[in-house]
Amino acid sequence: MLFPFAEVWWVYALFVAFVLGMLALDLGIFHRHAREVGVREAAFWSAFWISLAVVFGAGLYFFSLDWFAREGALAAFPHLTPQSAARQVTLEFATGFLVEKSLAVDNLFVFIVIFNYFAIPPVYQYRVLFWGIIGALVFRSIFIALGAALMQFHSVVILFGVFLIFTGVKLVFSREEPRDLEQNRVFRLLRRVLPVWPRLEGQRFFVRQSGVLHATPLLVALCFIEVSDIVFAVDSVPAIFALTREPFIVFTSNIFAILGLRALFLLVAKIMPQMHYLKFGLAGVLVFVGLKMVWLNQKFGGQFPIAWSLGIIAVLIGGSLALSWLLPARGHACREGEKAS
Repeated sequence: MLFPFAEVWWVYALFVAFVLGMLALDLGIFHRHAREVGVREAAFWSAFWISLAVVFGAGLYFFSLDWFAREGALAAFPHLTPQSAARQVTLEFATGFLVEKSLAVDNLFVFIVIFNYFAIPPVYQYRVLFWGIIGALVFRSIFIALGAALMQFHSVVILFGVFLIFTGVKLVFSREEPRDLEQNRVFRLLRRVLPVWPRLEGQRFFVRQSGVLHATPLLVALCFIEVSDIVFAVDSVPAIFALTREPFIVFTSNIFAILGLRALFLLVAKIMPQMHYLKFGLAGVLVFVGLKMVWLNQKFGGQFPIAWSLGIIAVLIGGSLALSWLLPARGHACREGEKAS
């Protein structure tokens, strides 16, 4: 391990403090009052969070150069120099961020279904997503800690690899079908624990009626988003461990990908129906990282070249987006023709 937790715990602490500070600034100042966020503003915030990830990646490179230049820092990795090690972890961060950001797009489809089903207007969606992100940060940290421990066992690595390949193949043949969320176990469990109020009460998650505390549709939607992220993490966390075994890289790339989810959701919600080939790109990414865990890493002496991984993943995602743009779905093309006429 290049960044032992016992030695870099203070870096984790600084990073968590930075993330919490940015989230407090986001909700406490920039989005203190519930309002609908426009496409232009969503694009700005999406670019802002991605820019922060780029700046962090550059800072990670220079920090790593200094960190690995210490005497004995690379004693367990004699084949690495400070320069090559710094380049390695920076590429791993970039690749991990790209994978997590790409896989997160698939989760946004679920968010759209949830908001539509519970009739959550855009003016309140940003608030629900904010608290959903807070929960996702907690659950993702737990998953990463467990993954770091489990990935020490080769049999677990193979098992996760096979699971990712299966998930990728399943995604290719999956069909989007309407979901009856009232039959969902989460919904039924929530109704047993807490009465559900049938209508929105502003941006409140709870409302008291006749002395009884009720959950509003906002809280129900938030619970569904939290559960969907936990399910999503089952795919995404093993996927990034296929690219790097450094918990610090896994943690930071995951967090940066999650931080931009709200803005990304608001930005792409209107164009998601046009991204009909994206699922094939995501399926290709899952199959590729699964093959890395099962076969490719061993084939290349323990680690498939990270630069190659970054290129392959970029081609898979970029190619699927380009195909969606160049070859629009027939239904969408017909609607565009009707608008033009």
